[in-house]
Amino acid sequence: MRDDIVVTLGGQTYAVECPWGTLPDGQTFGPVSQLAVDSRDRVYVFQRSNPPVLVFDPDGTLVDSWGEGEFSDAHGIFINRDDLVLLVDRDAHQILACETSGAVRFRLGQRHRPQFNDPFNHPTDIAQAPNGDYYVSDGYGNSRVHCFAADGTFRFSWGRPGGGPGEFTTPHAVWVDSAERVLVADRENNRVQLFDLEGRFIEAWTDFFHPMDIYADPAGNVFVTDQIPRLSMLSPDGTLIGRCRPVRFGAHGVGGDNAGNLYLAETAPLDCITRLRLL
Repeated sequence: MRDDIVVTLGGQTYAVECPWGTLPDGQTFGPVSQLAVDSRDRVYVFQRSNPPVLVFDPDGTLVDSWGEGEFSDAHGIFINRDDLVLLVDRDAHQILACETSGAVRFRLGQRHRPQFNDPFNHPTDIAQAPNGDYYVSDGYGNSRVHCFAADGTFRFSWGRPGGGPGEFTTPHAVWVDSAERVLVADRENNRVQLFDLEGRFIEAWTDFFHPMDIYADPAGNVFVTDQIPRLSMLSPDGTLIGRCRPVRFGAHGVGGDNAGNLYLAETAPLDCITRLRLL
């Protein structure tokens, strides 16, 4: 493991631990799309290989795996406050909500039934607001964000192709922060757009290069990965407060745990999960 590099973000210092996570002998990682952390600080890795979901304890030991046969193309993952695991199957045009054991509780979208403008057409990510509503970025075939009630009932959508406010070119990730703002990584427009919970445009943050994923910590600080080896940290008002180069190519996913550590997922090379351990 590489652990001799130290980076800083917003006055916080981290040791770069890469590759992070130990697999049994004979087992290897596939391309890791994204990851998320549950309330017990277990790290769920969503990969484009079997088994699709790998679960690690905080020390990086594999403790569970599941999902084989359920997914066509791993993309986004989100774990809510009740430890419900939401998994975005991009090329199956579907989202699965699973227990931590892997048991499927419900599904959004129709498997292998893409829709134009409606949910879904190669969706990318999902997040949940404090009121329980889900927001889905959609994605590669659509240029939309969809809102669903906590029970999975469709509520509304917004967005269209373009570069103006409320328009998207590959909405690649979504996050809802504690201020009840919906943050969307508008990848090909090199920005993060912010909306209220009803989809009304608030503002856009720029100075990114193909933003890939978004994570906000409990203090409201926002972390954004780019399609280059760069991680940015912004204050809740969008002020840039730190940048570093903690990965080799570019992180496709970012998440954090209760201890303040950050986790980064790269789709290549195949051994590249990085933990930024808070010092």
